[in-house]
Amino acid sequence: MTKLSVNINKIATLRNSRGGNNPDLVKIALDCERFGAQGIPVHPRPDERHIRYQDVFDLKAVIATEFNIEGNPTEKKFIELVFANKPAQVTLVPDAEGQLTSNHGWDTIKHQDYLKDIIGEFQSAGIRVSIFVDPMDKMIEAAATTGADRIELYTEAYASQYHSGKEAAIKPYVEAGNLATKLGLGLNAGHDLDLQNLSYFAQQIPGLLEVSIGHALISDALYFGLENTIQMYLRQLA
Repeated sequence: MTKLSVNINKIATLRNSRGGNNPDLVKIALDCERFGAQGIPVHPRPDERHIRYQDVFDLKAVIATEFNIEGNPTEKKFIELVFANKPAQVTLVPDAEGQLTSNHGWDTIKHQDYLKDIIGEFQSAGIRVSIFVDPMDKMIEAAATTGADRIELYTEAYASQYHSGKEAAIKPYVEAGNLATKLGLGLNAGHDLDLQNLSYFAQQIPGLLEVSIGHALISDALYFGLENTIQMYLRQLA
């Protein structure tokens, strides 16, 4: 069964908008686990506009499920943060500084040598490494030669095309999933997956290990409540 990881960046955004510690990010993370989340990803950015670097230390101390730190490893501070906390998984994302949200995967051909080096460093510390990629054969093939344990498919294109034709929208992701499996890569996915498009995606993608969902899930929780919403998402993966 595909695991549901609940990204709590948006909770941190809400907290930061007023200062203080309301909502309490650590309590929310623990409640997400209690309500059924099987992992907690966070994506600290250099401007700390949502997840703060101290949050990572606070969460690492209490998370009982899989802890996943996402970010750009070209930032020295990010690398230091990962080594200091040793999460179960680090997901490498090629975000530029100040970027609103992740909007593309790695060019795993252009950055092959760099990725090999940094992936090897993280793995030597016992950290599983996933890299964010678009569903393109050449990028997945090059991802495999970096030594990464997994790839995370960037699913914005699927989500944006789903309602106009889900069969066409899913096709490149099915092909990408098959290729990843053939090459021995574990398969994660994330970005704009929601209650409307998640079930079909999970049913069609072979070997899908984990989905990371934040914005849509937290938005749904405003209407349905956090516990109920997590259960609703888990049912989409059943």
